[in-house]
Amino acid sequence: MENDLATRLRIGTRKSAMALAQTEEIARRLTAAVPGLDVEIVKFDTTGDLDQTSKLLPHGGKGGAFVAQIRAAVLSGELHAAMHSLKDMPGNEDTPGLVIGATLSRDPPSDALVLRDGVTLEALCQSRGKGFKIGTNAVRRAAYARRLFPDVEVIHFRGAADTRVRKLDNGEKQRLPDGGAVGPADALIMARSGLDRVGLAHRIAYEFTAAEMLPAAGQGIVAVECAAQDWQTRQILSSIDDPAAHLCADAEREVLWVLNGHCNSPVAGFSTITGDQMSLAASVLDLSGNTIIEASRAGPANRPRELGRAVGLDLLAKGAAEIIERSRPR
Repeated sequence: MENDLATRLRIGTRKSAMALAQTEEIARRLTAAVPGLDVEIVKFDTTGDLDQTSKLLPHGGKGGAFVAQIRAAVLSGELHAAMHSLKDMPGNEDTPGLVIGATLSRDPPSDALVLRDGVTLEALCQSRGKGFKIGTNAVRRAAYARRLFPDVEVIHFRGAADTRVRKLDNGEKQRLPDGGAVGPADALIMARSGLDRVGLAHRIAYEFTAAEMLPAAGQGIVAVECAAQDWQTRQILSSIDDPAAHLCADAEREVLWVLNGHCNSPVAGFSTITGDQMSLAASVLDLSGNTIIEASRAGPANRPRELGRAVGLDLLAKGAAEIIERSRPR
């Protein structure tokens, strides 16, 4: 494939509308930055996309469900690179032989509330969520939802961004692995960036602040992964890398590494850069949302892993390991 790369770069992606929009953006940037480059988008049906019923845990979490098959294709030489939403990449494990060759500039990292017709934000807040069902598949969002709306019922809700909104609008129930169903949902909590990418930003009823709902590590960052020893591809990808987003990604993912979190851990982490300084906040919540451990620090922006490690260790010192262990699947 090395000889082929002078004219073509094969990049793998999931088939969802959002994943394709992200990959097409990468292709546009690459062809603009590298004259004569032909980018071929290779679409994958991942386990997580084919199974819209099960929770992600049986498939190895988000990493196994959405990432593993495409990573294997890069390692085998079938692909030069792979597109991932950074928040879907497991942070407590490495894949030997692969590196993040580029991160795009960060999209808005916040979470957003989407309501079905007839439901108002005022009613949801005044009732503390009583009588309403909020759908999400993310344990972090579920924990924060229970914290913000103490009487709400949080239900398991799967699907690509546009699929979830369609199911909300149609009053569809979410099928469960045991053959049962939950719902229909009255509201969804989703990534604002995902709604933006599939043309549904107008459905956002409320955008949570970082103080209300700290984003997942890497949320809003699109990452391009490639083989560590494929220097030609790494050089090409470096032409579209956003240094600030890459530094933030390194800091936030270091928190996940230190905590040894798993796909069922409600862990959040978000960093910002001002001048030559980086600020990083992270939190660990129990699944009920009743207990939250928080830590934040600032330090040199060019040493993101050290900052992430320090914040992760602060969380461990405050008891984060016990919360993570309690939420670990048995």
